[in-house]
This record gives sequence, structure tokens and C-alpha cells, in this order.
Amino acid sequence: MTTRILIAEDDSTFRGFLRTVLKGEGYDIREAADGEEALALLRRESFDLVLSDLRMPGIGGLELLRASRDDDYPPAFVILTAFGTIEEAVAAVKEGAADFLTKPLKDPDTLRVLVGRVLSGKSREREYLALKETEAAGLPPEDLIFAGEAMAPVRRLVGEVAPTGTTVLVSGESGTGKELIARAVHLLSPRHGAGFVAVNCAAIPETLLESELFGHERGAFTGAVQARRGKFELAQGGTLFLDEIGELSLPLQAKLLRVLQERAFERVGGNREIRADVRVVAATNRDLVVEIRERRFREDLFYRLNVFPVALPPLRERRDALPHLVNWFIRRFSGVTGKKIRGIEPDAMAALKRYPWPGNIRELQNVIERGVILARHALTLDDLPETFRAPLPAGQDGEGVLKGLEREAILAALKSCGNNRRLTAEKLGISRRTLQYRLREYGLVGDDRDGAN
Repeated sequence: MTTRILIAEDDSTFRGFLRTVLKGEGYDIREAADGEEALALLRRESFDLVLSDLRMPGIGGLELLRASRDDDYPPAFVILTAFGTIEEAVAAVKEGAADFLTKPLKDPDTLRVLVGRVLSGKSREREYLALKETEAAGLPPEDLIFAGEAMAPVRRLVGEVAPTGTTVLVSGESGTGKELIARAVHLLSPRHGAGFVAVNCAAIPETLLESELFGHERGAFTGAVQARRGKFELAQGGTLFLDEIGELSLPLQAKLLRVLQERAFERVGGNREIRADVRVVAATNRDLVVEIRERRFREDLFYRLNVFPVALPPLRERRDALPHLVNWFIRRFSGVTGKKIRGIEPDAMAALKRYPWPGNIRELQNVIERGVILARHALTLDDLPETFRAPLPAGQDGEGVLKGLEREAILAALKSCGNNRRLTAEKLGISRRTLQYRLREYGLVGDDRDGAN
């Protein structure tokens, strides 16, 4: 990530000195010869740090500092001052400036050390905000994420693409662990020291999603009482994970395409261009080629996202991984509940291996959490939901058995949830769209009159 610094100084010689020292440190430098030019730049672009002379023609450093407070996430400020105005510089620090430097500056190291310290504090603030805004759950062990022979190709692909800055598109059924793969890509990349920010495009109302992604300025719409950073800004220098990318509306797809092409965006209601130093990992459980054919997804955006595709197998194709996943979830939920569950009985494990897992790993997690709550010493068949204890349909084998079990699992979940499809999807750990697809596939769709159900 390139750090952006604005130097506002009317003395061209001193301004050139500051520019030379800081450019030598690898910073991206913009310059302003007076306060008005600096203010115009602050309104158009985003900066990490401003070095501003305290006294300039027209608008001085203190006025610039105050004006920058209009941004809910303003840049750090360092005031440049002569010996005779140190008291005013101290007053600026009390108003929010990070520090001040006295002129003339004879030792470049003083500047380097101060700027490094201020930016380090700004970086910690950004990481804290990113953690606040995203799920702070840790990753399971790498061997668990890639458990099972079917995941070996995925592991190789992740290892190859992670060190690059390439955009990645992860596809797979709901609940297969697409966010875990995105986090693995981030942690194995040079960006691992910055934030990982996740956005579920299906979980946020369309009217709010643009502001969620790109942020908004104060007064941009009713209720926007202050400026707010979007996910692209929170992820600066790191990775932005766009889950359920197929749920984006066509107008938002066009705006996302522009960001990917130009690496810049504007907040809602703003005209300031903000650079997007972000690695994008997108995910979908839809067939985007079909979505393009049905004119629900932009073909040009698809090609921008699908630079490096990674397809995840469903859990029913990873049955050799089930013992590892089950035992890990048992240990995890035993710790959460304070119970000492020593493992799982063989007949219970056999039932788990027979099950088709329409909700994939997310459904497995829900089943094991419930089982741990009910279990006394080890997870038994009686601790599993009724679906797992039902006898196999007579005369079926192979794929027919799996489909029959899946159909019965969905019927049992629907019944236990009073035919409420929203609750059924949550119980199974799948999206409502996936549930609707399964209902149609098995001829279980009646009148869709459940509204919010």
C-alpha cells in the first residue's frame, strides 16, 4: 500500500526539501503552494497525512486542520511552524494535530522519524476500525480448511495466487467455506498485515449497499448526519471480500466495474476521488455464466472478477474430511459450552457420512453445535437431529439414496419450522435462494405466499 502525503507550504524551497526527503522514503507526495490549493486537494482526494505550514496566505494550517474535521475519518496532521509561533502550534495539537515541526529543519531524520511514528498510529487506527467493522473470528487450522482429497487442487491454487495481487473469484454452493478460502488468500499474501474486510452483498438492502461499499458524505441522503467510510476505504492496503457477488444490482455492478478498472471511487454524495489500493476476492454460489445469459450479470464485470477462478467442492464430495471437521467442531463447541465431550460414536459418524449435506459445512457446524449441547460424554446418534436417525429408503443406493436423504432433510426442517422458508434456510445453514432451488428440484414448491417467511 502506498501512503499518500499532502505538503501544504508556501515556501517553495522548504517544500522541495520536504518532498525530496519523503519521496526518498517511498511516499506518494502531492503539493500545494497555499492553503486554498491544499483545501481543494483535500476535498477531491484522500490522504493519510498532511504536512501544513501554520501560516500561509489566505487559509492557514489551523484552518485546514479544522476543515479536514468535516471528514469522519480525517488524515493525520503535522503542523510546520517557526520558533515564534510554537504556542499556536501547541494550540493546533490540542485541536487534533498529531504533532508539529519547527522551521528551519536541519536534520532530515527528524522528519523521517516523526512521519513514520504518526503514520504508524494511523495504521493501527485503520486496522482497529476494520476489525470493528468485520467478523473477528479466527481461521481454523490450514490442514482443516483443505481437508479431503477433493480440496488438494484448491490448496494448490490458493498457494499459487495468494502472493500475487490478482483478483480471485471463488465459486461453490452455499456453506462450502468460500470466506475461509478468501481469508486464507489474504493471510498468505503480502497484504496480510492490513485489514481483511468482508461484505455479504445479499445481506444488505440494495438501497444501502452503495453507501456500505463506497461510504458517504455528510448530508448525502436523509439520515447521513456525518461522513462515513465504506468497505473499500476500510480495506485500504488489504483485501476486500465480496460475498454473494451475483446479488449485486446492475447499476452497482457498473460502479464496481469502474473501481476495478480505474482503482478509484467516490463516496456517495461526494466528488473527491479516493484511490482503491485493495485486493478484491469475490465469491458466488450462482452460475454467473447463466446469469450473464439471463442478462442479470454484466459480462465485462465477470471477466474482471474471473481472472483467477477457484471452485470449491460441496461437502458430499469431501466425505473423507468429515472425521477431521466433526472432531474439530466438537472440540470448539465443547470449549464454548464448558462441556467435556470426548468424541463421536461410530454409528453417529456413519450417519453423518450417509447424509447429503445440502447446507454443506455451515449445516455440519449447526448439527455438531446442537449435538454437543445434548451430549453427555460422547456424541451419539440420539444427539443428532431426527433426519439422521431415519431408516434409508428401500431399494435405493448411490446417488438415489443421497437425493432421498436430502429431500427428507429438507422436509423435516420445513416441518420443524412451520413451513417458514426463511427459518428453514437458517436451520439448514443455506441461503433462501439455495433452498428455493432445492424445493423446485424435488417438486416441493407450492404457493410462494410466505412473504418474509
